[in-house]
Amino acid sequence: MSFDKEDDSSKLLEAQTHIFNQTFGFINSMSLKCAIDLCIPDIIHNYGQSMPLSKLIASLPIHPSKTCFVSRLMQILVHSGFFSQHSDDSKQEVSYALTDASALLLKEHPFSMTCLPQVILDPILVNPWFQFSTWFTNDEPTPFHAQNGMTFWDYAGREPKLNHLFNDAMINDTRLISSVMIKKCKGVLEGLESLVDVGGGTGTMVKAIAKSFPHLKCTVFDLPHVVHGLQGTDNIEYVGGDMFQAIPSADSIMLKTIMHNWNDEECLKILKRCKEAIGKKDKGKVIIIDVVIGNLKGDSVLDQTKLYYDMEMMVLVTGKERNEKDWAKLFFSAGFNHYKITPVLGFKSLIEVYP
Repeated sequence: MSFDKEDDSSKLLEAQTHIFNQTFGFINSMSLKCAIDLCIPDIIHNYGQSMPLSKLIASLPIHPSKTCFVSRLMQILVHSGFFSQHSDDSKQEVSYALTDASALLLKEHPFSMTCLPQVILDPILVNPWFQFSTWFTNDEPTPFHAQNGMTFWDYAGREPKLNHLFNDAMINDTRLISSVMIKKCKGVLEGLESLVDVGGGTGTMVKAIAKSFPHLKCTVFDLPHVVHGLQGTDNIEYVGGDMFQAIPSADSIMLKTIMHNWNDEECLKILKRCKEAIGKKDKGKVIIIDVVIGNLKGDSVLDQTKLYYDMEMMVLVTGKERNEKDWAKLFFSAGFNHYKITPVLGFKSLIEVYP
């Protein structure tokens, strides 16, 4: 093949590199999972300072024949931003320290995200991707259903490992989100007398809110088997039920990363139940924490995360991530009058919806 212009070859090589990088993208993910499985973040953290490669190797639970490969694993993890690398000329040895990202992978970190890579990269959630292209040619509801013959929610109910990993990942995410929300968006909850956290699980979000707003009567509302046996407090109550049927009455209803799990028809039902729950209260509102695609222009990292999240919803469940136009259509179709979007929770936004 001949090149008509001098820069044609450069463009082709650049395109080839782009294809290689996108094809090999899974290597970053699997290398990260390997580091978590080997407890590398905790080992370096417990060392108390930048850890020499030889000390790291000696501390790892690996076979002696694999010691020569550790530096290569650390090389890709440094490149992807999970560790920083330092050189000691006197000892002619490199050492490694944590970054902000790997600090969030410490098991004892209050906002630890260790469970997220573990569940997302588990074969149970990875294997459905091999059904992705075939799924476009059949009538299966999701690639996950095509792979497993049942919905994600049914599978999680039958498979303790998936259920445990998924719940722990959601709890860790909620701890961080609730902390930031209370710090940066305290005004959202001021003046309210009651709140129902729909799909609130074991109450991670509500516990944080109740601690900062002890006057607020909080209800954790989830499926009966989820809240069964959970003990409430003076201002926290656990109620079992079905959000598609009815939601307990309150000034405010919270939906944290709930809506993206469901299609538009299902979300419309949920919002109508929310509107019934807050009734005609002057200060009533629905508080949604979820992704708004395109809400932050020019931030390629956040945009990429939102698109990844949307694709994961496509493969695992029947939900999706929505742009502001999609959200507005749902709100107005459910009978709400106005809404406010505050992009203050990383790649997620705080959305207040008013009757």
